[in-house]
This record gives sequence, structure tokens and C-alpha cells, in this order.
Amino acid sequence: MISCTEFIPAYSELFKYIESIDSYDAVKAYWKYISDNSVRNNLGKLVEEHGIEGCWLYWSKSLTEEACDVHIEYDEDEKYFFVDMRRCPSKGHLLDYPHIEPYHDYCGHCDALYRPILEKLGLKECHDYSRVDEAKCYCKYWVEK
Repeated sequence: MISCTEFIPAYSELFKYIESIDSYDAVKAYWKYISDNSVRNNLGKLVEEHGIEGCWLYWSKSLTEEACDVHIEYDEDEKYFFVDMRRCPSKGHLLDYPHIEPYHDYCGHCDALYRPILEKLGLKECHDYSRVDEAKCYCKYWVEK
């Protein structure tokens, strides 16, 4: 089985390959396929069953497994969840490899995978991807009152 650290460069190179043989729109279509056929069945089901707490259940497990330098917070009373990614292991690994140029929109897959599912389930979202070249980002989801 391929490890997470081996998968990261392969994923980045796959995005490059899809774009090289087709287009950036084809990469976004690939991300939509993953969102519709995997994320919806995982994160989507947790949010359907548990409301915004499903975000906490999903990301507290996955981000722990990925050993992220991250601060996550879920406020049950205020109905919000946020992720402050202080060092994304995926983008961080890509930036650390001197022989690999990360896909130009590598971090775009996160927004493409998660936001459409969560918006369909009624969650609002804001994000800050201005520091992805430092392997940092911030996302907040909430239930509008």
C-alpha cells in the first residue's frame, strides 16, 4: 500500500498530467468526481447525521492521521467549525522536495472537494488561501442563524 507521503507527489503530478493532456477544467472535473463519489459519502454523511459537528468528526480524525500542524475548533453553541492549517503536510512535503514543482493549484483541490458538499448541506464558508505557498490556510464553516 502506498503511504500518504508517497501519494502526495503522485497526486500533484496527476493534476499536472490531466491538465497537460486536456485542460485545467478537466482537473476541476476530476476534483468534482472525487467530491461527488467519495467526500459526499464520508464528510457529507457525517454532516447529514450530526450537523456541523460532522465537520469536527471528519477533520479531527483525518487531520490527526495526517499529522498536521493545525488548530481545529468546533463550537456547538455558536454552530461553527474552523481549521487553521499552520503547516499542511501535503503542500509542505511538496515545498520541501527540491526536485518537484507542485501543481500550480495544488491546494485548489481542498476547496473543490469540500465546499460544494457542505454548501449543499446548508453550511456557509469562508477561507483564506493567501498563504498556500507557505503550506498554510484557514477555513471556517458555520450554520447561518
